[in-house]
Amino acid sequence: MSDPILIVGGGLAGLTAAHRLRRAGVAFRLLEARNRLGGRILSVDASGVAAADGFDLGPSWFWPGTQPALNALVCDLGLAAFPQNSAGDIVVHRMSREAPQRYRLSTQQAPQSMRLAGGSGALISALAADLPADSIRLGARVTHVTRDAQGIEVKFTTASGSEETMRVSYVLFAVPPRLLEATVTFSPALDAATAERWRATPTWMAPHAKVFALYEKPFWREAGLSGTAQSMAGPLVEIHDATTASGQAALFGFFGVPAEQRAAIGETALVTAAIQQLVRLFGPQAASPSGTLFKDWAADPLTATPADRLGGGPPTATGQAWVSDAWRDCVSLAGSETADFEPGYLAGAVDAAERAVADMMSRAAVAR
Repeated sequence: MSDPILIVGGGLAGLTAAHRLRRAGVAFRLLEARNRLGGRILSVDASGVAAADGFDLGPSWFWPGTQPALNALVCDLGLAAFPQNSAGDIVVHRMSREAPQRYRLSTQQAPQSMRLAGGSGALISALAADLPADSIRLGARVTHVTRDAQGIEVKFTTASGSEETMRVSYVLFAVPPRLLEATVTFSPALDAATAERWRATPTWMAPHAKVFALYEKPFWREAGLSGTAQSMAGPLVEIHDATTASGQAALFGFFGVPAEQRAAIGETALVTAAIQQLVRLFGPQAASPSGTLFKDWAADPLTATPADRLGGGPPTATGQAWVSDAWRDCVSLAGSETADFEPGYLAGAVDAAERAVADMMSRAAVAR
């Protein structure tokens, strides 16, 4: 197989693919549209800047006992993990006219949710550190892929707005299928069934928004609370202790407000309402956070399409081929949503990337 192989997308799936190719001694290039690596993994400090000991604005948890490939990668990279705090009562608020209620769980959560020391971004940093710096290009947004007699030509726009082209032998698209279908033009065109399948695949996290309230200490623990709450009164529907491994105290929650309504309400009003809700659930000490963080993934054009703003759960594995016959020998989909195991999740990103690389390598071996 001629050099280079191109990976499009620098999230966990793309970097896992790059990691596997480098270990196999296969040359590659990686293009990432953002000005950072990580995709939907984004661990930031109190000021919202990507940090080595951060709060996870994207995915937070993994489950070693049921996600062996992801756990193997975590161990291979030498990353430390710690359990999600679950000690103490949970709070349930069923309706606004009733007071929140405390409940003590009779058993510990099984399987135990784990988090990475430093946030999920520790995965990204560790994978990137093992790759040649000149193999990765940020701010490069792929727009066209053309197959002709000479091979594959990829067009992309740079951070400065200029357009460049690259000749490649194979493309691993480590991005959500729906986003890929909406933003990249294929020539020859995708067949209708393939395009429709990509469009119909929900992008996990894309409809959601998270808010963090940062505190000097995890005061809820002193009150015998775990930091976990469920609410049907809103605006947050699910809340958890987000205190970091180093002890930076925080609570985070997912909004139950649909994306279009969030856009109309605005960040300031949403955060204010969320803090007021935390006071109702955890007491007056929640009223004065040292800071807040907010991320609406539905408003991120490098994650969500207009279709994602309508909501939707995680994608489901179907076993169907993701790429049509016209492109199958030179294109693979490696984004988490295409995984056979836990699509959409961190484990799905690792599964999809490893499957795509293995498939590409087997095709190369057959070609030789």
